[in-house]
Order: sequence, then structure tokens, then C-alpha cells
Amino acid sequence: MLAILAFFSGYPLIYAFTMTVSGVMPITNPFKKRLTAALPYSYALVGTLYLGLQLKNTYLNYSYGNVRQMLLHPYLLFWAFLSLLFWIPAVNRRKAFSLCHSLVFFFFFAKDILTQLFGASADKELQKNDLRIFTVSLLLNLGTLLLVVILQFLPAQTKRKQGDSLL
Repeated sequence: MLAILAFFSGYPLIYAFTMTVSGVMPITNPFKKRLTAALPYSYALVGTLYLGLQLKNTYLNYSYGNVRQMLLHPYLLFWAFLSLLFWIPAVNRRKAFSLCHSLVFFFFFAKDILTQLFGASADKELQKNDLRIFTVSLLLNLGTLLLVVILQFLPAQTKRKQGDSLL
């Protein structure tokens, strides 16, 4: 469950930050449209990276204990793999779907933090660990968003260079 939280729980904050920043930009800014359009693709990239981690962990190690550990939370695992659907253009047109999908993981993170804060056995080390995991998730989601935005600008730059060479 920690791996799922590390991959997906930071996306709602990145989504909110991106929508806030793009809401402040002027309507005519072309970066605004590309930034918001990149959100579902970056979420799909995070899902692809998570799938890669799961495949790496199970490759040539199909022991009972390993499979049982992987399927400890089968519904969350299935829900995480549904993030791959955001590669489909018909699904990623609705940016709010990616937010709704990631809120499930954020809920588990928030529940864990609140349980530790107000529970009878509040352990500071567990809280620090959860906050580290959330920080890693934020950095991963921010990195994938930046990567997708950069990759969106590359075709425009190559077209511009090709147009200049024809003149």
C-alpha cells in the first residue's frame, strides 16, 4: 500500500496547484492550455511507472509470498491500474476524472495521517514516514507533469526549426 500511496497520493495537490496557476494566467496564454491538457497524461505516466514497478517486483519471482503481498489490497491495485486508461484521448479529455481517480488514494493517505494524529497510539516516526512518502509522491507527480509539458513543446520547436530551414 505504501507504493500505491507513493505514486498516486500527491496528484490532487499538483492538480489543484496547476489549476490555480492556470486560472491566474491570461486567457490568451498558450502555455495555460498545454499545462492543463498535460495533467491527465502525467497521471497516466505515473500509472505506467507504477505498473513498471509492479512488473519489476514480480519478474521471475512468482512465489506464493510475493504474489500474496502484491495482492494484499487487490481493489486498490486494480484501481491503480485503471490510471492507465488516461492514455486514451476520450478519457483524458475530462481532466476532473483524473482528480476523482486520485482522490481515492489521497483519502487513504489522509485517513492514515488523521488516525495517527488523533489515535491512541500516535507514533511520530510513522507520521514522518507518511509525510516523506507524500513528499516523494508530490515530487514524482510534479516531475511527470514537467516531463509531459516539455515533451508537448518539443514538436512545436521542431516544426518551427523546419519552417526556418525552408526559408
